[in-house]
Amino acid sequence: MACLGVFVAYLPVTTVSVSLPAIQRALGASTSQLSWVSDAFVLPMAALILTTGVWGDVHGRKRVFQAGMTLCALGAAISLASDSVQALWAGQAASGLGAAALLPTTLALISHAVPDHRERGRFISLWAMSLLASLAMGPLIAGVLLEHVAWHWIFLLPVPVSLIVLAVAAFRLPDSRAPHGRRLDWPGQISAAVAVTAVVYGVIEGGADGFGEPAVVTALVLGAVAAVVFVAVERRSASPMIDLALFRSPAFTATALVAMISFLGLIGFFFVLSLYFGMVQHLTTIEAGLRMVMVSGTSLAVSVPVGRLMHRVSARVLITTGLVLVAGSMLSLTGVDAHTSYGSIVWRLVLLGLGMGAVLTPMTASAVSSVPYHLAGMAAAGNNAFRQVGAALGPAVLGALLTTRALDALPGRLADAGVPAETGDRVLGTAREQGLGAVAGLDLDAATGQVLTALGDSFLDGMRLCLFVSASLALLAALACALLLRPAPKPAADLPSSSPLAGEDAGGQPAADEAGVDGLADAGVPAARTGGVDAGAVQGEKA
Repeated sequence: MACLGVFVAYLPVTTVSVSLPAIQRALGASTSQLSWVSDAFVLPMAALILTTGVWGDVHGRKRVFQAGMTLCALGAAISLASDSVQALWAGQAASGLGAAALLPTTLALISHAVPDHRERGRFISLWAMSLLASLAMGPLIAGVLLEHVAWHWIFLLPVPVSLIVLAVAAFRLPDSRAPHGRRLDWPGQISAAVAVTAVVYGVIEGGADGFGEPAVVTALVLGAVAAVVFVAVERRSASPMIDLALFRSPAFTATALVAMISFLGLIGFFFVLSLYFGMVQHLTTIEAGLRMVMVSGTSLAVSVPVGRLMHRVSARVLITTGLVLVAGSMLSLTGVDAHTSYGSIVWRLVLLGLGMGAVLTPMTASAVSSVPYHLAGMAAAGNNAFRQVGAALGPAVLGALLTTRALDALPGRLADAGVPAETGDRVLGTAREQGLGAVAGLDLDAATGQVLTALGDSFLDGMRLCLFVSASLALLAALACALLLRPAPKPAADLPSSSPLAGEDAGGQPAADEAGVDGLADAGVPAARTGGVDAGAVQGEKA
């Protein structure tokens, strides 16, 4: 049930990413509207993933699991029937809510069913592989479907799978809960959700309309204020979503930064790359999918050996090396153009997959081992939340950079291509009002070839800026990792037994212990990529 649940939850990530050009053509969506297609899914996950974990602890994991599967089926059905980009946003948002419920709950259900730490590692490894398999299969599923049917049908598969899982879960899935004084931190939850949503909205709309627009400025200010409120609330909360004392650990701070930057770059990169394949290289969806699967497929292939290598090589060396590989891959991709061959692109994507696999496997393990054991569960959940915030910011930040740079470069590219001034003005107006993708639908007669060449060149200018920024962030994270991520002595101090953070699980064991992390490493679990160590450290009894 857990493997099927997480497979369904993550299937929209790459299935939708590779289908963005087809969706844009069918719905006439602008680049900022396409950003919201991705972010409508990721935002609810980022904002509510901590909350759903607590709900499962207090009200029962089976109920939250069933609610998550129901929302995934509902969201897919809405997207399947959508005939506008707004309806697609609604479907994606419902699916994102379902994924937010499923990610922590499926891990907790495994932990409850398998109390032994080392035995549990083997099952969490299967869970992790299911998540990565969904990311790897998404582009291929979308590519095959879009060769024969309309883009709506990429949302069909989650509906019957979710309904079958729900039917089986009603009779076969055991329930569990672990209140232990835990309660929902409503002020913290609301302020966190407002901060994330407002910042992402401001970045997306700022890239489309300009960062001086009143609505954009208001959103960014609101996000900053909500973030300050969140910090103030968490400092005083009796049952905080995330204990700010975690950030006293340099290692936890480093892994949180790496988590956010890694997923910002990865999900944002998928967004930009899919548009490059569609708008510049004019590939079919299956051709684009066969290229994009190289990233997630390579990460999946290296995650197990990297997990075993953690016994011999420090996490700091692995993560730093991986981030340098990611930066090198991003910089190498700045050399691609409209005519770059399959082989020339694939080796760059494989290099990116190798780097991401080296980063994401030890990341969460480092987060949970860098804090006292009683805080390991919260550290894992916090690291997971930072990943999802980065995933939400990825399409927003890189989409804004792409649009701004491409529109700035387009007049010069049109002039270089010899496009008549009157036609150029029409193209610029369409691009600014409806997005770059709308230009391809214009009837420009003899100038069509010149305009498409100029459009492709301006898009490449924007993509290169995105790649330079992503590479710079990866190198910054590598530096932070090298400086901050050092082995820490085993902490002896614990919170008072009356603290809600110092509770024990149903078996009377601490919320996380060394055996839990070691057991996952022995199993070669790609924990940090998927949150796999989250359950090993949390034991499911501490969301």
